[in-house]
Amino acid sequence: MNGFVNFFKNLKFPKFARPSVGRIIFWVIALVVAVGFFVFMRGFITCWELTSLDGAPPESCNSSSSVLPAFGFNAKGTPNKSAVPTIGVAAPVVQAPSWDGGSRINIVFFGLRGGQISGEDCPLCTDTIILFTIDPVSKTAGMISIPRDLWVNIPGFGFSRINTAWTDGEASKLPGGGPGLAMKTVSQLMGVPIQYYAQVDFDTFVAFINTIGGVDIRPYENLRLDPLGNGKDKFILTKGGMRHLDGALSLAYARCRDQDQCGATGGDLDRSKRQQQVILAIRNKVLDPANFPTMIAQAPTFYKTFGGGIHTNMALTDAIKLAYLMKDVPIKSIKSVVFSNNDLVSANTVLAGAAASVEKPIPDKVRLLRDEIFTTGGPVSPMAQGDPIALMQADNTRLGVINGTYTTNLDQRTANYFHSLGLSVAGTGRASQLYSQTTVYMCSPKLYTLRYLVARAVITTGNQISFNSSQCQSYPGIDVIVVLGSDWIPKLPPGF
Repeated sequence: MNGFVNFFKNLKFPKFARPSVGRIIFWVIALVVAVGFFVFMRGFITCWELTSLDGAPPESCNSSSSVLPAFGFNAKGTPNKSAVPTIGVAAPVVQAPSWDGGSRINIVFFGLRGGQISGEDCPLCTDTIILFTIDPVSKTAGMISIPRDLWVNIPGFGFSRINTAWTDGEASKLPGGGPGLAMKTVSQLMGVPIQYYAQVDFDTFVAFINTIGGVDIRPYENLRLDPLGNGKDKFILTKGGMRHLDGALSLAYARCRDQDQCGATGGDLDRSKRQQQVILAIRNKVLDPANFPTMIAQAPTFYKTFGGGIHTNMALTDAIKLAYLMKDVPIKSIKSVVFSNNDLVSANTVLAGAAASVEKPIPDKVRLLRDEIFTTGGPVSPMAQGDPIALMQADNTRLGVINGTYTTNLDQRTANYFHSLGLSVAGTGRASQLYSQTTVYMCSPKLYTLRYLVARAVITTGNQISFNSSQCQSYPGIDVIVVLGSDWIPKLPPGF
């Protein structure tokens, strides 16, 4: 133990000379450079963009590829034009629904402000929102216009004007984008599911009405329409009778809401009535018996011509099925509803630091409005209710069965099989050409019959359904033509 202590007593440490001032300065500078280099490298690596790395840079990096632009609001409380997202990142794709042709469907129509008119802002604000419902069971339909300034809870964004939901969805790149969030917002407000949306550009709206030869409107007040929006082409529209409007005048009529601008006295609520007038006028023109066959025959051409200005998640085949269905819905069975001042409470609020006027809906009033256009106690779910056989038989379909194969008497044998299923076969025959795939030609909107044929696997895909009017002309008096292809031969049960 003493030796260990003596060892440390005899241990001598080297003596360090006092550092000079120059050496102290050197080490201070070296320390500062080292700390600065460390900070630089940490930021450089954290915000690395030269190659692809997992994860997203933090907001402190100010990376243009990861930070969405913040929205600015004007005095009206709506987003400025500069707030429109310009980042080229697509929203996740949402698969479009498939309509069976026999179920109630709900469609919401959006009219974007667009910015085509001088002085307009917020091109993605939906200043026109109309909810449509069509029920094939009762052959009824309805529409309700939703005020643009309605103060609602936008899912995921909190309370704001309902016309900003589209903008929020587009900017945030949500699944379904602007249409998806706008549909969800309207669905939440009205308490019904919404399967489809449609949005038509102004120019396409004008061109389509011109293509069908204009529409006829009965104005209920004198208006001064300004189609070009520059004050140089004022058109005086007087009340008291039917007035024929071309596309530009129809658009101006549907947009008119300001007394100083066009003489309108009822603001947004009266504008909703005018928009519904234009929609019903288009319906009357398209479904006129003198026009409808031609319109259906030209539907693919219309779709190709106007497709760039029509935005929807509804397939062309479903749109044609819908047109056939609407042909059998009488005008008296179409209910049109608009909000009134009794359904709303005017209020002042603050949006992004700016004062704004909004309309707060009264929930009980909204439910009453909804029930006016939906069959009381009827289905609001996507699928129709009831026994499929009973629904099919209620169609009273005159079915034609045509043999499109070399197999002898396949049409007669299939007719006997269809009779056993409860279908009514009005006639059989032979096709003028061979069919590899069974095809159903819809000559009338017998949608429950179509649904029943799908359930029985007579057809299995949507491309086996056709609305070819020339085939229907070859078989007058037949509602649905089933042309049997070679794919049907192994499906026909033994004994038939």
